[in-house]
Order: sequence, then C-alpha cells, then structure tokens
Amino acid sequence: MKTVKPKALGKGDTIGLIAPSGAALYLDRIDPAVEAVRSLGFKVVEGKSCRSIYGNLAGSDELRTADMNAFFGNDAIDGIFCLKGGYGTPRILDRINYDVIRANPKAFVGYSDITATHLALGRECGLVTFHGPMPYSDKGEGWDAPSIAILLSTIGSSGGKGRFENPAGRAIGSLGGGKARGRLVGGNLCLIASTMGTPWEIDTRGRILFIEDISERPYRIDRMLNQLRLAGKLEEALGFVIGDWCDCGPEEGKRSLSIDEVLRDHLESTGKPILSNLGVGHCRPNFTLPLGVEVEIDGDTKTLDILEAATS
Repeated sequence: MKTVKPKALGKGDTIGLIAPSGAALYLDRIDPAVEAVRSLGFKVVEGKSCRSIYGNLAGSDELRTADMNAFFGNDAIDGIFCLKGGYGTPRILDRINYDVIRANPKAFVGYSDITATHLALGRECGLVTFHGPMPYSDKGEGWDAPSIAILLSTIGSSGGKGRFENPAGRAIGSLGGGKARGRLVGGNLCLIASTMGTPWEIDTRGRILFIEDISERPYRIDRMLNQLRLAGKLEEALGFVIGDWCDCGPEEGKRSLSIDEVLRDHLESTGKPILSNLGVGHCRPNFTLPLGVEVEIDGDTKTLDILEAATS
C-alpha cells in the first residue's frame, strides 16, 4: 500500500483531542491536559470521549468511534492527539470508517493501547502515525520538556528526519550487529499480540519491528514473542528496535527468566540487527517515533536513522 504522510503541524493549528481507549478517571486532570496542549500553541477541540466513562472505557464503543471518525472527517481539525491509553482500542477497529481517514489523512499521536489503532491505520490507509506522548496519565505526571521537544519536531516540518538521539544519560544498546533498512512498524507488544489473527495484525515483511511494554512479567513477554515467532513475524522482519520495559521484572520470590534473557532467546537467534534500550514507551522521557517511515538501524554503531520526513 502507498505510504501517506500527514501534513506537518505547527503553532495555530487545531488539535482534536480524543480518548479512544481507557477512561480518564481523574477528572480534575483533564483540564490541565487540555491546557498543556494549548500551551504548545495549538487550538484544541475536545471530543466527547475525553470526559466520558463507561466502566474502564472512555465511553461506549459507539461514542469513541464517533469521535475518531468525526475528527478525521472535520476539515477544521489539523491533527489528532489521544488523551491517554489504557484499554479499549481493539474494540473499535471494525467500527472505524477507514474511507473517511483515507480521504482526510492527519497526524495521529499516541502510544500504549493506541498501538492497535496505529496498526489498523497503517494497514488500512497506509498512514504514517506517531508513537508519542499523551497529555494525560493516571499518575498525573503529564509531559516532560524533552519529550515535548521531540514530539513537536517529529510532527512538525522536519518530520523527525535524521538520527534518533536517546534521552540524555540513556545509552542505546545492541543485541545483534549489522545493518537493516525498512519501514518502522510496531508499538506495545501486548497490543501487537492481541491483534494477531485479525485483519489488522502486524505486517513485518521487509520491515523493522519496534516493541515495548509495561507491567508484564517476563513469562508473559516470552509468550507474546513466541506467538510472533510461531506466526513467522520475527523471521519476516529485517531487524528490531527495542524500547522501554517499565515494571517488567520477575515477580518477587518466583523463579523466572529476566526480560533480557527473554529478548535474547527470541531475537538474537534471528541473526538480525537489534537495537535496545531506546527511551520510547512507558518511560520518562518518552521520545516520539514515526511509524510507517523508512529507517535504517545499525547494531554495530548502535544508531537509528530516520531516512525520510514523516510529514508532508
């Protein structure tokens, strides 16, 4: 499918803020999140899902889907930021109007549970999307300055083109040498695994696979990576980019492989280039990666180069 790049965003543009996943349960943190986006020089249109609660979800499936379809179809909205993750995007993948999105490509930003939507928009529309920070978190941590600087650069006119630089004090590692070039796909490993067997499962053929996760024990990471291995997804990928593994250690007192051992068991054996320890995912700072663009990784020099702008 042809790759489609959204227009670059800058001050004065209008951001549609939606919650296609979990509910923002701390309602007093929503206004500061909206103001945080405005403080970057954007106008903000808030979706109904941002303040809706249906169990753990940000409103019903119909409401969250309606926000998604309406905001992509609204010519007055220039880009879309997800308020938060949580759980819920897989429930609406078959309800999204992909024809509307194909006709109105826009920058779409989020991570964690938003991964399912990234996968769907890539497969259905060829749309370049952005694995990047969101203005609300359950812990009220908000956005940090380094993360926002990278976000604005990546969704702006430069489109993130150039060498990816890790957050200060955090070195990029390598689990496998050599070079590979391909389009970057992926995101949260749990969501990648949960969409297997659906029309929106990840396509790793000739691509670089990016993975990260939070609060998963090593045996669960092992199970998900093994699922991808058995499905041929690891063999089909040209290389791997490993982000952050927040709170993914073994349960205290239980025998377990470490997360590093699990990653090495499944990825090193492929003999492909592997970058590790990128400051991308459930971490602070959380740097933005454009999904769907051509990148080159070098496991020997431990570098990631984004070869093309993610925006038009």
